[in-house]
Amino acid sequence: MIGRAMFRTQLRPAVREARQAPTLRRRPRRPLAGAAGRTVVRLWLPLTPLWIILAPAALLLAPVLNLLPATRGVSPWRAAFVLGDLLLALSGTLVDVDTPDALVRIRIF
Repeated sequence: MIGRAMFRTQLRPAVREARQAPTLRRRPRRPLAGAAGRTVVRLWLPLTPLWIILAPAALLLAPVLNLLPATRGVSPWRAAFVLGDLLLALSGTLVDVDTPDALVRIRIF
């Protein structure tokens, strides 16, 4: 039971300290202006399924892009993989745009 002993001796004070630490608090909500209130727009942007759908097309079109003079010096396969990495890295991002007239929330998954 080495793991249990370590939990009792070392991790419990750390957990207690983390629970007592001040938490980040959100800003207080502004009261809605006017009778109509603010416009709230919530958008979901599914980039991961989009990546899954478009990845085969990007890899199949890479040899064609290699023939274009505008893409000389850039590896189309490398560009496809970098774009896929970027789309997958954005997964879980939440973008809030807060103005007096509107609140726009974009959730990327």
